Amino acid sequence: MLATCMTSPVFAQDITVGVSWSNFQEERWKTDEAAIKGALEAAGASYVSADAQASAAKQLTDVEALIAQGANALIILAMDKDAIGPAVDMAAAEGIPVIGYDRLIEDPRAFYLTFDNKGVGRIIAETVSGVAGDGNYAIIKGDPGDPNAQFLLEGMMEVIGDKVKSGAIKIVGEAFSDGWKPENAQKNMEQILTANNNAVDAVLAENDGMAGGVIAALSAQGMTIPVGGQDGDLAALNRVARGSQTVSVWKDSRQLGKAAGEIAVALAGGAAMDAVEGAVKWSGGEKGVEMSAIFLAPTPVTKDNLNVVIDAGHISKEQACEGAMADVAACQ
Repeated sequence: MLATCMTSPVFAQDITVGVSWSNFQEERWKTDEAAIKGALEAAGASYVSADAQASAAKQLTDVEALIAQGANALIILAMDKDAIGPAVDMAAAEGIPVIGYDRLIEDPRAFYLTFDNKGVGRIIAETVSGVAGDGNYAIIKGDPGDPNAQFLLEGMMEVIGDKVKSGAIKIVGEAFSDGWKPENAQKNMEQILTANNNAVDAVLAENDGMAGGVIAALSAQGMTIPVGGQDGDLAALNRVARGSQTVSVWKDSRQLGKAAGEIAVALAGGAAMDAVEGAVKWSGGEKGVEMSAIFLAPTPVTKDNLNVVIDAGHISKEQACEGAMADVAACQ
């Protein structure tokens, strides 16, 4: 994906792009970072970054530091949708464009670049309910300060909402997991299992790390039930092959990172947000603010199409297929 008003490599040599990561310890952000760096390198631009380590307060000082380091554009993976406001103010005061990366920063001065998160929620619910059918469902949500947690839930409910209303599907537990942390998801799942005497038929988890926590809680009870997640984490893809996770919705971080790098260079070079190729006007956030946005399409990965991530080089066959079930075609 290319931005229309790409700057010339000569001019881009003067461009520094600052990236503020919310919590870099999650596996997938390393892939995103490599793709961002690759795009900037190809354009002749420089990369500087900071890791907020899951602190909304630290993220504000990080952004301030990135601006002080001469960033001409900022890519921000926001820790908290509300707390990030002053960072956008700081950037705007210096005339520095901001890209809200993968998580919504609901501000018309920020460009929104993400995968279709409602679509991800729909895919998780469609795939899991397609295997599990009706019954008792648990929903393990992400961090309450991240708008994606709500978008994913909305997508899930678009699929199962009518059955929930009719009583065919019963939500027997629903919990936010602070920081999207697997250990918090595991605790949430343990509590849901205890409260329901283990009578849970399926789990919709909002990412793969948390799905891992859910599966640990289920395994401790000797249970294997349909569980969905997203991100294409390597461990999750192996769980798909082993049969403990039904689906991981893969959002190819290389596409997202590459697009972010290219858009950042274009915006730093003076391109208007609505002039970026593929940009649409979108106002689906909580406050209904109209923004320029790009939504990339996600890919569901199940045991039936595990070859997609192997063929793309995202994971090796050995990593994906260790301990795989006999009916996984990609592992034959």
